[in-house]
Amino acid sequence: MGRPRRLLCFLTLFAGAAGAAQTQPNQQTQKIPVIDGAAGPCSLELTVTTSDAKPVYAATVKVHITYGFAGFHKLDLEAGTSADGKVKFTGLPSRVHRPPLEFQASKDQLAGAATYNPDAECQAKHDIILEMPKPPSNK
Repeated sequence: MGRPRRLLCFLTLFAGAAGAAQTQPNQQTQKIPVIDGAAGPCSLELTVTTSDAKPVYAATVKVHITYGFAGFHKLDLEAGTSADGKVKFTGLPSRVHRPPLEFQASKDQLAGAATYNPDAECQAKHDIILEMPKPPSNK
């Protein structure tokens, strides 16, 4: 009889704490989307904005990773940004074949990129500014 009562008390306290956490002001309202590559200990958090510093919602961020001996392993990751323009890539390998990695972001006709070398900075935060692509020059 004591064990069920302790369990009920624990669940009641847990539910109360969860409810209190949801009503706290100044908490981040949007969860950051996270994609796990499951290939290593490194991570990169990106913030995607327009040239006037406004966050871009639902921008697509892609990266192609080759790692391991002679780049034998390959990994393609893709994720969308939150309303705050944020996305996080976890489980990235600490050493990649031909660094740095290039994270490419796009939304409609806007595009941008950020480079990241996990060997130099395993846990990092970078920004990507989306702009209209420049037309190719004719030579």
